[in-house]
Amino acid sequence: MLGIDDPQIWLAYLACILSALGCMVYGALNWREGEEEQAVKSGTQKQVIQDQ
Repeated sequence: MLGIDDPQIWLAYLACILSALGCMVYGALNWREGEEEQAVKSGTQKQVIQDQ
């Protein structure tokens, strides 16, 4: 099939595709996680500067 007769080559292609899909799903699920922490940190820094 497609000129690739070795099943190990197919497994390597399949592993690459599945890992790429896994990375996209992980990124979509954790898209906004870091922004909340950054907003809290920047808000805290602004308060400290204003208090001084």
